[in-house]
Order: sequence, then structure tokens, then C-alpha cells
Amino acid sequence: MNITGNTVFIPGATSGIGLALALRLQAKGNTVVVGGRRTDVLERLAAEHGLGTVRIDVADPVSIEEATAHVVARHPGLNVLVAMAGIMRSEDWTTPGFLADAEAVVTTNLLGPIRLIAALTEHLRKQPGAAIITVSSGLAHAPLRITPSYNATKAAIHMLSETLRLQLAPAGVQVIELVPPSVRTALLPGQETSDLAMPLDEFADEVMTLLEARPDSTEILVERVKFLRFGAERGDYDEVVATLNASDPHAR
Repeated sequence: MNITGNTVFIPGATSGIGLALALRLQAKGNTVVVGGRRTDVLERLAAEHGLGTVRIDVADPVSIEEATAHVVARHPGLNVLVAMAGIMRSEDWTTPGFLADAEAVVTTNLLGPIRLIAALTEHLRKQPGAAIITVSSGLAHAPLRITPSYNATKAAIHMLSETLRLQLAPAGVQVIELVPPSVRTALLPGQETSDLAMPLDEFADEVMTLLEARPDSTEILVERVKFLRFGAERGDYDEVVATLNASDPHAR
């Protein structure tokens, strides 16, 4: 993926990793459209940063259809989708009451990206320099005990990315998987201030450096996530899982 000259759509970019990357991509000379549910936040981001905005709820298939059609109509040169939106919930499957959270996580984290990609694939196949950036997690490769559905959805996103890459490469659409470690965002309560989570600006800066240095990358892996990502390959998977679950729950 070229780091400049694109039109980029990032649902779920009104805060956290999504917004940090949106602002950095805009600074590199890309036209960036961010999506989110709260119109007041979208209006503020448009006023303060000059970002394009669209209201979208990635848990709602109708909202996805309407928002993607709006973005394509307003920005026919759209050539990069960053499927950023996601939620994380603590779940205890040994007690009643976990199912609603589990279903919400699956709907947002897995069905959301599937529906977004489905809505834009045909358009992207016609665009030069097209790319889809999916967002998985280090927890796709090592499970955090308290977040079973989150772990599962991110593992699914990893394999979806691997497979879509095979299907879309002949059409010239690059599929890049962004694999964050724990980052200081509001994904879980207390994570924004956790010493074991990576500072947001440090993460976003390293991601941009990697994108610029390695335009043909299939995975974007900051150094901090490699402990989780390659446990099985190194042969220390059991140690990785034990270390992860012995630490602060935000240390993913």
C-alpha cells in the first residue's frame, strides 16, 4: 500500500487507534473519511481536523449498506478500507449471563468487517492501488482468559485476512492485517492508563513507519506484539499463554 495519495475510509475511527491512524494518514496526503455512531463527535472531528465523516453502526447491516453507498457516492476514488471498529467485553462462561456480550462481540468484530468488505469489494476491485486493512489482535494467537469471544473473533479475522488475500490478489486488491498488542485505549475499563499497554501515539507512529517502509506487507506487526504473535512458531506458546494470563488483564 502506498502511504500517500489514497482515499481512505475508516469506520470506527472517532477515537483510539482508528482516530490516531486517521490523522496520521491525513497528514501523509490522503483523503480520509471516518465513521462512527455519534454525530456530535463526527461534527467535531470534521470541524477540528477537516476529516470526511459518515454516521455508521457496524453492528447494523442496513447502516453499513447506507454508509458505504454514501462514501462511494461522495468519494468515488475510494481505494482503501480500514475495518477498524471493534468492541471487547469480559465474559465468564462458567456463570449465566455471558451470552449477550458474546453475541455483541461477534456481531461487531466479525460480522461488521465481513459486511463492510462485502459492501465495498466490487468497488475496490476497480480502483488502482486498492487495499483492505483488517484489524486483528495479538489475542488471535494467544488467548486472554477473560475475553473468549474477543479472542475468537480476532482469530477469525486473521484467517479471513489470509484467505481473502488469496482471492483478491489477482484483482489487485492488497489485504493487510494490522495486529495490535494491548494499546492505551478505552477498549476495556482501565486500559487507557495501564502501564502494560502500549502508548497510543507510540503504537500509531510505529504502524505508520512500517506501512511506509514495507508497502507490500501482509501483516503489520509492531515489536510489542511479536511475543504473542509468534509463540507457536517459537515453541513457547504455553509460556506465552501463562505469562499473558498471570499479568494485568489489559496486557494483551
